Amino acid sequence: MNSLLEVNQAAFAYPSGKTVFKDVNFTISPGQILSIIGPNGAGKSTLLNCIAGFNTLDRGNIRIEGIPLPKMNRKAIARYIGYVPQIHNPAYGYSIRDFVVMGRAPYISTFRMPGREDFAKADAAIAAMGISHLAQRPYTDVSGGERQQATIARVIVQEPQIIMLDEPTSALDFGNQLRTVRMIKELAGRGYAIIMTTHNPDQAMMLEGQVGILEKNGRFSVGKAQEIINEETLTELYQTEVKIPYVEQISRNACLARL
Repeated sequence: MNSLLEVNQAAFAYPSGKTVFKDVNFTISPGQILSIIGPNGAGKSTLLNCIAGFNTLDRGNIRIEGIPLPKMNRKAIARYIGYVPQIHNPAYGYSIRDFVVMGRAPYISTFRMPGREDFAKADAAIAAMGISHLAQRPYTDVSGGERQQATIARVIVQEPQIIMLDEPTSALDFGNQLRTVRMIKELAGRGYAIIMTTHNPDQAMMLEGQVGILEKNGRFSVGKAQEIINEETLTELYQTEVKIPYVEQISRNACLARL
């Protein structure tokens, strides 16, 4: 399978000189999931921002279908990459429906309004996220978790080839966390390449696929979930005792921490 996204020898440091990450290497193809885990402050969000073109690498390169990222303009990148940030602060009280349809912007020429087909895609994405009852509510008047669901819906109508999500379940209740994990698996099944950061290694196990581990020293390692996620690695990564027992009631291994 041809690689959709290639990250080679990527490195980034703050202006102060502090290295955030170095020697990051991975590829991702349509339908694949890469979950990135690591402790607070390791630089997971910064890595996503570099892939999305918001930050510039100090070393290395990022290519989308062989095209170097710096040679692509924002509209071209938006047709490939949809990005769900960890926090989105609304500037205006658009309705949820109007907010979601803005995801069609890469396909709408300047001064043209969204059409019937654009709104139909928005309505379908809103329904898929289970927030149809909020469609006419102002984006500024709903909870943080509901905004997160609306932001994911907006990325879906953008129809990118790669969907990046920065801790997409951080503001969600337990049920909506599980629904979002299922949605991510469904999106991968529909051919989207998924890159997600999470503080919950159990979610990475549920999603299977590839897992990237970003340590505080900037070291990045990647491998299959069932191979790279183990008790020794997670205990060292999070500085707390982690166990991964097989739980018969849910028919899978689960990541648990000892208090």
